[in-house]
Amino acid sequence: MAVRRSRLAEGQAIEGVELFSLKVNRDDRGEFTEVFKSTWNSPLEPEQFSLVRSEKNVMRGCHLHWHHDEYFCLLSGAASVGLRDERPDSPTRNNWSLYFLCEEDMAALVFPSGLVHGWYFHERSVHLQGVSEVYDTYNSYDNHRINWLDPDLEIPWPSSEGVLTDLATDAPSLKEFRRSSRFEPAD
Repeated sequence: MAVRRSRLAEGQAIEGVELFSLKVNRDDRGEFTEVFKSTWNSPLEPEQFSLVRSEKNVMRGCHLHWHHDEYFCLLSGAASVGLRDERPDSPTRNNWSLYFLCEEDMAALVFPSGLVHGWYFHERSVHLQGVSEVYDTYNSYDNHRINWLDPDLEIPWPSSEGVLTDLATDAPSLKEFRRSSRFEPAD
């Protein structure tokens, strides 16, 4: 069986997105892994971390936030993380990326605001999610949804079927969202 590795699986680089390899230190007692360091020089200044458990074939997203950066660290299982750059002034605008993360090769993915993002879980998984705003303060005005299967996203998800919330199922296309008043980032 091939060894699974966390990596950029498909797509192009997006400015401000970093995949940090994590060193797992093992001994007879178990394991110790540093999952975030301020010395990474990443855009993320975390305000909240959440532990999330997902069943096999769950799709979370796609979302877009104009006001906070994010952190995704898979602790167990396997997931694909899709990103698309929607920042109006970005040199990588419209680039998309699909990352594969797995517990055998722990890594943390950090990305800036203005990216459409979603995660698909290949198997039962647990991840740590960090954001630079507290959920209660951004939920009502900066939690935009985009339909994850919209071909305009160009993200080649590993499956076209997933377990979703009703809100995710009914999310608008990228074109519909771009035409809405919510597309332009507010100051």
